[in-house]
Amino acid sequence: MVPIGSQHDHHHGCADGACWAERATDALAEAGYRRGGARASLIALLDDQRCALSAAEIEETLGTAGDGARPVARASIYRILEELEALKLITRVEVGQGLARFEAHRSEGHHHHMVCDACGIVIPFEDPELEDSIQRLARKVTFTVAEHDVVLHGSCAECSA
Repeated sequence: MVPIGSQHDHHHGCADGACWAERATDALAEAGYRRGGARASLIALLDDQRCALSAAEIEETLGTAGDGARPVARASIYRILEELEALKLITRVEVGQGLARFEAHRSEGHHHHMVCDACGIVIPFEDPELEDSIQRLARKVTFTVAEHDVVLHGSCAECSA
């Protein structure tokens, strides 16, 4: 199990010809949604993140952008997240206690999450052996896994100390 670096690692290149942000913008336009400033801001924010953000974190970040853009209203954030989720462009990560976080759905760099139940920090991790085990289990019970997310709950190093 390998924890992934900071949330702000820029791991998403455009070598395949289509950044996630471009794919998301195009998919929303094809679905009939206008290209608005709020959608563009939220898509850019999610594209820049290494791991999932809560709606509150999204609202706080888009409310203090400092780039001259108007703050994005909470209702708009939830509506845009619903649109992106309906188009399978984002993944909803249920972290417990009725809380959810959202991240760009990318084909590369699939990861899971560890959640500290004391302080709430979310730590992304990758584990090829876990991925192999999930596929092995699926073959064993003749089940096709379309997608999956593993959330481990416990205490981070600081809260355990």
